[in-house]
Amino acid sequence: MLTENDIEENCDAVVVAAKRSVAATTTATGDRSIPLRSGDAEIVGKPDRRWSFENSPNSRQSQHSVPSSYLQGRDTSMMTFESVIGIDVSKNKLDVADWPESFTSQVTNDKAGHQQLIKKLPQPKSCLVVIEATGRYEKAVALALVDAGYLVSVVNPRQVRDFAKALGILAKTDRIDARVIARFGEQVRPRALAQMHEKQDELDQLVTRRRQLIASRTAEKNRTGTVTAKVVRKSLQKIVDQLSKEIRRIDSEISRLIKSDEEWKGRSELLQSAPGVGEVTATTLIAELPELGQLNRQKISALVGVAPFNRDSGQFRGRRTIFGGRRAVRSALYMAALAARRCNPVIREFADRLEAKGKLPKVILVACMRKLLVILNSMVKTNTHWNHESV
Repeated sequence: MLTENDIEENCDAVVVAAKRSVAATTTATGDRSIPLRSGDAEIVGKPDRRWSFENSPNSRQSQHSVPSSYLQGRDTSMMTFESVIGIDVSKNKLDVADWPESFTSQVTNDKAGHQQLIKKLPQPKSCLVVIEATGRYEKAVALALVDAGYLVSVVNPRQVRDFAKALGILAKTDRIDARVIARFGEQVRPRALAQMHEKQDELDQLVTRRRQLIASRTAEKNRTGTVTAKVVRKSLQKIVDQLSKEIRRIDSEISRLIKSDEEWKGRSELLQSAPGVGEVTATTLIAELPELGQLNRQKISALVGVAPFNRDSGQFRGRRTIFGGRRAVRSALYMAALAARRCNPVIREFADRLEAKGKLPKVILVACMRKLLVILNSMVKTNTHWNHESV
């Protein structure tokens, strides 16, 4: 039986699986879905019209960085605003503009600049603030604005750029981008962020750092298999040992943070009650998927990136494939599904049934990931621990 310790020891497989899963995928459209490149969409079988109108909700998968947790909040489509504020984010500065046009401004991207920005903006209830995701540099200002009472949407840069091209806006400067972002927000009305848990950002950073350390350790371990020089091998082993020590320290901090909050502690215990789900998977879901339990099964599957979508046009009927989603969550579910197929009777029966129908191994595994995610989503929604009879 594959245990959580086995999962921890086989982190190499998680990293490899994650790289294969997202090296080149296109996105399922959503309010803030940052697209992955096309090429490795997971094949999931025959076309199914049931998914034709399901859009992927706000995926936060970045092309260049590990994504951060943005909890989907209020639907802004039916709200009325006096103006929409667009913010183009860079490492050191924020360019701000509104729509309809009345002002442009620029502030520094730090705490002092954020406070200056809040003083310049209209009253919180009178405007929608739309921020372009920029490799996590947008996170601090987004949290500051949410804390100040503003409705804030974080949007996909490629969607904004395509919107500009559709309008015939070919010039590109930070000031122009800010105005386009504001106009995009006025026309598209992306969903606003919900108020985040006060420790959510800290947990998210710890889980992200753990994933980075595991990736570094995997790379160093892989190098040890190709070297023959004793000095080099010794150096590599020293780095591996140091990284392992640091991973244990981060694990301890994550455990401490989870136990310090009764809600998180209860959710972790609830998730781990499902066979195949251990502490690593539960923590990843808490940190990277705060929407768990708040969406229906189709939307939560699309958000993670395990929902099959149609590719039909005219008489052409393509194969259902998965797109986009959250890489870190899929990596955790990948290992959890492997364990669940052996020790979880529901997942095992489900996988055996698909295997009997002649489905490919990868198709079966992705389907098991989706099945497990749907079960966990239902457990969290109803606040119910694992019960074989009720699944």
